[in-house]
Amino acid sequence: MRPALRLLATPTITSTRSSLRPTPPALLPPIPLYRRLLRSHRKYLPTEERLLGDEYVKAEFRAHRKIDNPMHIVGFLSEWQLYAQGIEGDGWRGDKMDREKVDKMSDEQVAQMYELMQEIKRRGQEEAEEEVAAATSKEGRGE
Repeated sequence: MRPALRLLATPTITSTRSSLRPTPPALLPPIPLYRRLLRSHRKYLPTEERLLGDEYVKAEFRAHRKIDNPMHIVGFLSEWQLYAQGIEGDGWRGDKMDREKVDKMSDEQVAQMYELMQEIKRRGQEEAEEEVAAATSKEGRGE
């Protein structure tokens, strides 16, 4: 083959990714991600939500400490990273979970989400009762 034709036949370096799809962010290692989550809670969440969120993050990272399956590790880290980005962007309030994510959850995970929902509702009711009690006591004093 002549040199000119060989140069024409060499493959060009092209991206295998579509330029329309955004490139996913690089996954943070577990410890920096854990710290970022706690920092995000401290910075962006009210005290009650922060305490509940910190407790949940700590329990989840502790429970997944000994996972060996690379697919589970990547899934775990990517979902927590998306959560951190959502907290930092404040676009998460009032959002509902994707039906696909709920369908992929195990029975234990669904039960855990249900318990979390019940705890949030309970705390919301307690706060509402405290506000009513405070308003009632102010009216009783003539304020």
